[in-house]
Amino acid sequence: MANDQNTAGSAWSTAELQHFEQRLVDERKRALEQMGQFGAELSTSIEAATGELTTWRYHMADLATETFEREQAFLMASREGQLLYHIDNALRRLYASPETFGVCEQCGRRIAYERLDTIPYVPRCVDCKQDWENSIAS
Repeated sequence: MANDQNTAGSAWSTAELQHFEQRLVDERKRALEQMGQFGAELSTSIEAATGELTTWRYHMADLATETFEREQAFLMASREGQLLYHIDNALRRLYASPETFGVCEQCGRRIAYERLDTIPYVPRCVDCKQDWENSIAS
């Protein structure tokens, strides 16, 4: 796509598609860096993290705190993994079919630029997202 005009049948111009691609790549890089940090935290044993030679002398409350912090890091790493999954799916959609990228998978309308700029991996417009959330809550 060499020009800055809308491509035939495309929801977005070439410049806008390139912007969304860069946003996705930046988000992916940030998520991978964050997962690397969580991985480093989780690969350290409790003994090494606390500076103790064994957990035997460790007070139960201290051990519980350390365990809780490790569980929180694991949950955050899991969330980053889910985010990475959504980002990769969005990049696949963008590369496979740039003319339909940014089109709501539910209603077929173009997703608002502001929404895609903020959360570039979303597959639904705000209205369809709210309908989907309401159907789950019912």
